[in-house]
Amino acid sequence: MLKTFSDLGIHKEAVARLEKLDITIPTQVQEKTIPFALFKKKDMVVLAKTGTGKTAAFGLPMLQKIDTNSATVQVLILAPTRELARQIHSNLVAFAAPKQKEKIAAVYGGTSIKEQTDMLKNNPNIVVATPGRLVDLIERQAIDVQKIQYFILDEADEMVSALKEEVETIIKEIPENRRTLLFTATMPGTIKQLVQNYMSKHVEYIETDMDTLGHKGIDHQYVVVEPIEKLNVLMHFLNTKNGERGIIFCKTKAAVNKLAKNLAINKFSSGAIHGSLSQGIRDRVMGQFRDGNINILVATDLAARGIDVKEVSYVVNYHLPDRYDTYIHRSGRTARAGATGLSLSVIQQDEVEEIPEFEEDLGLKFTEYQKANAQSIEDNNTLLWAKKIFKTKPNRDVSEDVKAKIKTVFHHLTKEELIDKVLANYLAQTSPSKGNSKKKK
Repeated sequence: MLKTFSDLGIHKEAVARLEKLDITIPTQVQEKTIPFALFKKKDMVVLAKTGTGKTAAFGLPMLQKIDTNSATVQVLILAPTRELARQIHSNLVAFAAPKQKEKIAAVYGGTSIKEQTDMLKNNPNIVVATPGRLVDLIERQAIDVQKIQYFILDEADEMVSALKEEVETIIKEIPENRRTLLFTATMPGTIKQLVQNYMSKHVEYIETDMDTLGHKGIDHQYVVVEPIEKLNVLMHFLNTKNGERGIIFCKTKAAVNKLAKNLAINKFSSGAIHGSLSQGIRDRVMGQFRDGNINILVATDLAARGIDVKEVSYVVNYHLPDRYDTYIHRSGRTARAGATGLSLSVIQQDEVEEIPEFEEDLGLKFTEYQKANAQSIEDNNTLLWAKKIFKTKPNRDVSEDVKAKIKTVFHHLTKEELIDKVLANYLAQTSPSKGNSKKKK
């Protein structure tokens, strides 16, 4: 028999609020961790993949434990990125009772530190923070973390790889007798070291759904390309996914900008996010992606953390990640909430030898995606050209006299004849003519 949130120890008032959010059956991570967080006193390390409901797993117990009559910060939640911090904050507010909502604060970079400092004067009980901004606030003495009772690290593997110094600075500022709940999708050496150095000797380890670390429902594939054909192969793949939502990962901000520009030129419905963009731009692009106004998101790894969009049908690794845990986090953006999805890695010949290493370390099985042949790519580029023409706005600067003369030239052509002639002209400019030795322009 399936357990309910009441069975796990969640108060009936909170259960009623969850039902209004259509949350009625606990996920595995919630079922295993909520009773432990509520009724035990040990530190906890939870090994759980992304998209399994971790925020409710730690958020519901924390909301039940805080004393809203107190003026102290009792729960500190760390997240590696602004997007994830905002998402956690939003979820906690949705779960909370009316009197608790104003007791939950989020602090992160990219927004006014003065506004956040003023907000902290309202004495929140739960603070969700990114490490860098929290260190800044601690140094300004704008937040008191001396009475923290619960310290939660979400997506800890990403934080200790990219923000290790900031995390260690924060740990040294909070009480030693606090309780620590750590959530991670992988267990690299840096996580094991953090557990050994900063958590109690009697730590409870909880694994959830880790028999499907490679993400149940995800088809892991790779396609081998030459550098010169990489973009064309990607665009051919994207055309096969027309109307579906997907995320393309690049290693660097410059690569994100370059690829996003190429997709925009070819009229793909896309947007880009990375750490150098302002918070306003990132919020706007993410809003467009969540609302379905754009179908493709091009992102760096850190910028994409915290994306929780259920209808992402594919993920593309335009550059293979350096770390195995990064691959897990990337591919985990698709096949969320029981759906299926595709994780496609676009690699070059010298990277093929890395695929067996990913398979062995992650317990995955990759299959080779059949690359489009030269004719298919040429046909796809022709289709993209047609879409660009369709989406081109009329040039209002052309005089009516010139337009009238041009209409006279095409006057006797049917629509089909005009399309045939325009298409023939395009192909003559982009492809070698049959029967002669013209080079492709």
